[in-house]
Amino acid sequence: MTVPVDDCGNLVYCARTSPMILEIVQYGHPVLRQRCRNVSAVDDSLVELVGNMLDTMVEAHGVGLAAPQVGVPIRLAVVDVAHDPECISYLRVNGEDADLESIMPLVFINPELQFGQPKEFGVEGCLSIREIRAEVRRPIDVKATLPQLDGSVLVVETDGLLARALQHEIDHLNGVLFVDRLPAVAKVAMRNRLKLLVAENSQD
Repeated sequence: MTVPVDDCGNLVYCARTSPMILEIVQYGHPVLRQRCRNVSAVDDSLVELVGNMLDTMVEAHGVGLAAPQVGVPIRLAVVDVAHDPECISYLRVNGEDADLESIMPLVFINPELQFGQPKEFGVEGCLSIREIRAEVRRPIDVKATLPQLDGSVLVVETDGLLARALQHEIDHLNGVLFVDRLPAVAKVAMRNRLKLLVAENSQD
């Protein structure tokens, strides 16, 4: 299903009895290169979109999904790494130690990120770049300020897969893909595969 938007890219609310699996746009689609606009209001259409994004993420076996990946260029994303409680070594929420499951799935709008200094490589893939995985170097620790749909704000400090997923999804909101963060040699090696993906996706 394609997300209903008007000529200005605003969500159009259509009441449904159950969430729908959305089409995930693929590499080469211009929406993936847009810097997304802030969410200015939470309404029925946004809440519906969140439910659909969560179902779509689960259906696609992902750990995160950003709104531009379903064709909506707004600063909204969802993350869920609850399947692997050992994927982090610590989690603080609003300054207090917390359990991973207590904040999953994580839905946020208009996020801000602060990074720790140490970095490490980790394997990443993307639901919008099929069949490509690569080592990406990112900060190990993050402090993320994550406004919630109800108006509250979570300040999340963490590492591991959650930190990497937050960075990956927030990159999407800035029009940045994980392949942009590869070392120069890896970018050259992957160039032809990415060109082939663009050609294949343009025919879909």
